[in-house]
Amino acid sequence: MLSQSSSLSKALILTIASLCIFFQLAVAVPAAEVEKRTVFTPLVTYPHTGTVWYKGQTHNVTWDTSDAPSSITGRFGGRIQLRKGDTTTPLILQSNFDVLLGRIEVVVPWVLSDTDYSLVFFGDSGDLSEQFTIME
Repeated sequence: MLSQSSSLSKALILTIASLCIFFQLAVAVPAAEVEKRTVFTPLVTYPHTGTVWYKGQTHNVTWDTSDAPSSITGRFGGRIQLRKGDTTTPLILQSNFDVLLGRIEVVVPWVLSDTDYSLVFFGDSGDLSEQFTIME
């Protein structure tokens, strides 16, 4: 019985020692260099306060690209989502577009009529449009 206990203790010590060595090696590996990112936060110019969209219609969402940097991280990963009040909905109105286009067409979704909608423009940041109305 004593030799069995001794073998178990040796196995436990060997396992703990192996884990310690593994973690020391893992920590010793240098971290990858952080990629420098160029952030572009364009102003959404349409829709704006006073705009009324009707469900099912097609509209252009427009944004200002006049101060865009020459190199943008995630340039072709643009996405526009609908926001209601303070909540960004899961409704993606457009995605995977060039954020330097300055405009993109969207179809107005079938949602409850209300006056507190806005759009979230995701390029490499999230920018909000002004609130506007969606009606039937």
